[in-house]
Amino acid sequence: MERINPRARADQYGKRLNREQSALLAYTLPYLSIMLGSLLPALPLAVGMPIIPPVGFVMLLAWRAMRPGLMPLWIGVPLGAFDDLFSGQPFGSAILLWSLAMIALELVETRFPWRGFWQDWFSAGIVIVLYLLLAIPAAGIVPNIHLLFAILPQMLLSVLLYPIISRMVAALDTLRLTRFWRI
Repeated sequence: MERINPRARADQYGKRLNREQSALLAYTLPYLSIMLGSLLPALPLAVGMPIIPPVGFVMLLAWRAMRPGLMPLWIGVPLGAFDDLFSGQPFGSAILLWSLAMIALELVETRFPWRGFWQDWFSAGIVIVLYLLLAIPAAGIVPNIHLLFAILPQMLLSVLLYPIISRMVAALDTLRLTRFWRI
């Protein structure tokens, strides 16, 4: 009968046991992913109407739904400022709208502490539609019926992409909390 060296078995798994998460990755990955999402609509695409969703804002909503206590309430100000720099909106519009969205989600969270996927999707859909509607006058454009019909595909695409972006945020959250990173 062959004896197995207990030290050899411990070395096989020993490098992965009792390892702490990377604090740098755990604290910066949500913010970096939202900032990357804010940069995505700035890609040069030739479209005749606004159809590209505000990916950074949808990622902010998904992170807020996934980990409610992770981001402070005031985080809409710096992330909105970053989005304003790259979105082409007047400076301050995303700061205001992202901050209002964070406050609204906080109020929904305190009113309805139990949450599910459908409630998160519904509340995110309402916030996304309101964000896109309020971004029009924030840009100094007078809203009319033609503009509302032109923005309708962007609203629909943004609301329908929320579950996919939420799934990506869940994968990023799992990556954020893994123990094998050495940063």
